[in-house]
Amino acid sequence: MDFLLPSYSMNQATWFYLSFLLIVAIYFRFMRIFSLRNLDLALLLSASPGLLFVAAQEDSPIGHAWLFVIACVFLLRMFFDPILSRRPYLGQNLNTHGMAFLFFSVCAFLFTQVITSSLPQETEETIAQADYIMNLTATDPVKISKEEFSTGGPAAPIFVVILKLIFNDLAPSILAILAHAAVISGLWFVGRNLFGDKSIGLAMATLYLLLPCTAYNVAEFNHVLPAALVTWAFVAFRKPVVSGVLLGLASGTLLFPVFLLPLWAAFYGRKRAGRFVMALVAVAIVLLASLAFTSKDSDSFFEKTIGTINVPLTALSNQEFSPGFWKDADYVSPYRWPVMASYFIMLIFMTIWPRRRNVEVLLAQSAAAIIGTQLWYTQKGGVYLLWYVPLLLMVIFRPRLTHLKFIEELEESTVAKSPSNGDSKKSSASSTTGKNLQLFR
Repeated sequence: MDFLLPSYSMNQATWFYLSFLLIVAIYFRFMRIFSLRNLDLALLLSASPGLLFVAAQEDSPIGHAWLFVIACVFLLRMFFDPILSRRPYLGQNLNTHGMAFLFFSVCAFLFTQVITSSLPQETEETIAQADYIMNLTATDPVKISKEEFSTGGPAAPIFVVILKLIFNDLAPSILAILAHAAVISGLWFVGRNLFGDKSIGLAMATLYLLLPCTAYNVAEFNHVLPAALVTWAFVAFRKPVVSGVLLGLASGTLLFPVFLLPLWAAFYGRKRAGRFVMALVAVAIVLLASLAFTSKDSDSFFEKTIGTINVPLTALSNQEFSPGFWKDADYVSPYRWPVMASYFIMLIFMTIWPRRRNVEVLLAQSAAAIIGTQLWYTQKGGVYLLWYVPLLLMVIFRPRLTHLKFIEELEESTVAKSPSNGDSKKSSASSTTGKNLQLFR
């Protein structure tokens, strides 16, 4: 940042100290110390020391164990969230204008850091995969598909290819900025449309930028992009086709959004799940067609497809070359398989129960499904907080969402309450007004 801010320097520890003070000053409820909001803030900030340990030493046993325990606590918090019926409104200690000023200031600092900092290793691998898809390099496809590109699917490289045609070498930085912008704009729209309060959306977006995990991984767009797509799926949750397209693209970027698909299909029920699944299939066809379009022959297409399929297989298997909790603690590595089995049992349980679910349940279960992957993921498991931080912020800030219903439920209640004589027109008008208020509140 020297050419923009001369003599400016900010290491990770300093950012943690400053962001800690800002977050406490703005969001901590000093008049209600023993409140759920303060507990959630403590949990969010408690993950940062683990990230600092991992940043100082990539294979730090203390850091990975710390993050593993924090992920377990987050998971328990998501389990108990649906039963917390009291959701009092807790405003911030800063008014809206001051929050907006802080928001744009932090955006300027972080986005400048994206442009001026060097690219992370995983980002360089995604760029290399984009070059390979476009046949810009003559790298061995078997080596790429089995070893180097085991962290993501074809969607992220395709986004890189599109932006490379426009911005050339700045494509990775532009994509990282767009991914973070999609997350913060999605949080704002969730606050406005779902929570009915724009100030909550601004508070969530500002806290997302202030969290140390965002600053530490600000240039890793391949981990921010799927989180942004999942966030916008909640913005468009009333449209199964749109949310299906967004979750399909997210699933084509990294592995973890795949585990959200059964939860969302169960949420939509029989009438809408078909459209949701059709959108997922359409996205899969488009991604395969993009691989076929950029392949020289059938053998090249086969290798690219196998490389994409190899992504979940590699993530599910043990990887000795990936630092993480299970690699460092060799004496507990056999317990990884029971943890995976417990995770999938949990996923099946959340899919079938409860039978009637609303957005509150879907939000908590989606966050739990993503957090749970950190407990068995072999590639730096526990480090990728950006996968679930946007959903975690929605759960922390959300009010009661019982007013968010589907049109079928409203029609059933309207038909059940509608009179059979001359007041039908009046009741129809009032029911229509009620629908608009509940659907667009």
